[in-house]
Order: sequence, then C-alpha cells, then structure tokens
Amino acid sequence: MADAASRLYRFAEQLLGAPLPMRIRAWDGSQAGPPGAPALVVRNRRALRRLLWKPGELGLARAWVAGDLEIEGDLYVALDTLAGLVWERGEDARGLAEALRDPEVRAAVRGLVRLAGPPLPPSPPREEVRRRRHLHTKRSDRRAISHHYDVGNDFYEIVLGPSMVYSCAYWDSPDSTLEAAQSDKLDLVCRKLGLKPGERLLDVGCGWGSLAIHAAREYGVRVVGVTLSHEQATYARKRVADEGLTDKVEIRVQDYRDVADGPYDALSSIGMAEHVGAERYLEYADQLYTLLKPGGRLLNHQIARRPQRDESTYRIDEFIDAYVFPDGELAPIGTTVTQLERAGFEVRDVESLREHYALTLRRWVARLEADWARAVKLTGPGRARVWRLYMAACAVSFERNRIGVNQVLAVRTPESGESGTPLRVRTWGT
Repeated sequence: MADAASRLYRFAEQLLGAPLPMRIRAWDGSQAGPPGAPALVVRNRRALRRLLWKPGELGLARAWVAGDLEIEGDLYVALDTLAGLVWERGEDARGLAEALRDPEVRAAVRGLVRLAGPPLPPSPPREEVRRRRHLHTKRSDRRAISHHYDVGNDFYEIVLGPSMVYSCAYWDSPDSTLEAAQSDKLDLVCRKLGLKPGERLLDVGCGWGSLAIHAAREYGVRVVGVTLSHEQATYARKRVADEGLTDKVEIRVQDYRDVADGPYDALSSIGMAEHVGAERYLEYADQLYTLLKPGGRLLNHQIARRPQRDESTYRIDEFIDAYVFPDGELAPIGTTVTQLERAGFEVRDVESLREHYALTLRRWVARLEADWARAVKLTGPGRARVWRLYMAACAVSFERNRIGVNQVLAVRTPESGESGTPLRVRTWGT
C-alpha cells in the first residue's frame, strides 16, 4: 500500500474542514501536501493507533515521545501551524463529535482504522506519569518535583548553560547572550525586592541556587533556599561552597509549608508557584505572608494562562501534565493577584515578561539540539524528545499569547500603611 500519506492527508482535511498547510510523509515512503512546507512524518502504523485510541493532544504526544511521529523541517513553523489548526480551534471531544456527524468523515475514520492495522491500543511510553487522585499533598508534590527536576544535573547543564537558571531570562535585546540575560533577571529580582546587606531572604523553590548565590554575593543578604529536589540541593550546595558563601547561604530540602524560622525581610518565588495548584494557592499565599515581617517584600514570578470566558471549560494541558509537570496548574494573572491580596498582601507592581520567555525557550531548545546525542545518552531518547517538544511548544504559546509570565511585587504592608517601597517602584535599587 503506497498511498498512506494521501489517505492521511485527505482525512486531515475532512476532519479540519480546511486545507492542511503541512506535508505528510508516511512509513510506506509516500508523501502528500504542499511542497516546501514542514512535514509530519508518520513512521509506522502504531502512530495511527495511538491517535485513534486517544484522539487529540495526548495521542499526538504519545506518538511523538515514542518516536512514532516526527517533524521534518522547521519545528517552530510546524508547531505554530498545529496551534492554529488544533489547539486554538478548540478541537476537544465535542468538536470531534460534531465532525463525526459528517458521513464522509465517518467513512474516512473507518478507512483510517483499517490503515492502522491491529486494533489493540499501544502502551503509553514509559516517560508518562499518571495523574494522582490526591493533588498537592506534600508526598505527591515531592513525587511531581522529582519527576521533573531529578532528570539529571548534567542534562540541565546542557539546556540551561552555566547560569543554571530555569525560568525566563530578562533580555536587553534578542541578540544578547543567554548568560547575560539570566544575570540581568537575577539582578532584576534583587532590585525589585530592594535587598540590603544583612537582610534575610527566603528563596522558595531555589532550584540550583543561582538566585541565592547572586543575592548573597552582590547584595550581601543572608539566604535560605528551599527545594524538594535532592539533586538540585546537592548541586546548589556545591556551588555555594565553591563561591565561598556557606556563611551566607543555606540550601535545604524542605517543603515551603514546613519553613518555620521567619520572619524574613524578603521572599522570592521564581517559577515555583505553578506547582502549587488552585486548591492550595491561598494556603501558599498565607504561608508566605506569615513568613514575612511587617514591611517585608515578596517577588512572585509565575507563568499565567489566558482566562476563559467560561472557566468551567478550562482543561489542564494533557501533554504537560502527563510528561512534564505532573499536577502543575496555571492560573490567570488576575486570579493570582486576587489570592495574594486575600492573604493580606498589598500588590505594588505587576510586570509581564511574556516575550522574554519565548526568547529564553528558543535558546534552551537550540542548546538541546546542539548537544542532542549527549542529551539522549544522559536521559534516553523519549525524555529528550519530551523536553524538545515541551520547550518549543511553550515558545510558540508565549509568542501567540496563549500563556504569559508575570512578576508580581507584593508587600506585607504594616497597619501604619507605610509600605516602605519608593514612589517609583521600578527604580528601586538602580
């Protein structure tokens, strides 16, 4: 059968109700679609069975992670095309049910089933994590963090570079280096917090210790960094020792809910709150408020999703939940600000860094691709493919304004009303 690509291409057009601006190349050597466009390479019939048993994003993800699907050509152009055709069209179960009312589409599906071969569903790739029933307990959070961050420090060095900062950089221009942009981000956080020598900073979700080291070395503060990842903590402690900062920086493997040695002058939470979950977010905000002294400052750096007109229709991203951030949840920026205010904080400044994250992710993908063979050796082909797809797809999502990232500066303002922040907050520390 040497026409698999043509049959798949026709089916895609019937299902979408529009021309498919991508090529399809199938396992039998056949091709279909506009010349020069990125190609969706269907390596085997198993890819079809994955899509038939789990239509939509999760089926595509399973096929990609298993190596049954590949993109030939510009990955970002292909993902941008898929975003417009699938994710932003709202192709959920209801949309599929609507399409299947068309007799021609039903006939095409029957043909697709015959083309896919044996009807048994393929097992999910071993990299997939099942969603837990009880979310955001201390135990489940430890498992989720370990899944994502204990991939191996050597792997993260490939992706992140020497800065080992796993959150969006702060770019002066797209031509800046990743290292310079990450250093500028660390300094931006410290300046927004108005750090002064001798103050105490708690870094919640301290990662590999980059912010803790920068704050202690450049601003003279004493820092406690907490993480749930043993691999991160080991790496961070060595960096602290190498910098000669063991008298100023303490790295703990500890849940933020168990920190009890406040009050602190300042708190930073950079790229950590996405793991907290909607049901636990007020508890998170309350705990941070309690850990701050009156007049203390919080810098909360967090990815946000666009709000839905009907929030009951919101669905957690299946690919990211199954393969990247188990139990992670995104909230609109308005929800985050409201929860911080409910906990007692006064929100003083909100800055969007959406475009900055798109630039950062593209640099991370480029680093991964440049050292692909070593990354595969360190983590296995499936995990490396997860990270490449996840970071490239997120870059497209930031560029298309499907998601954003914001820095929120909040203060535990005392009863006197004197927040301690300058009249022009963004000039603080400059």
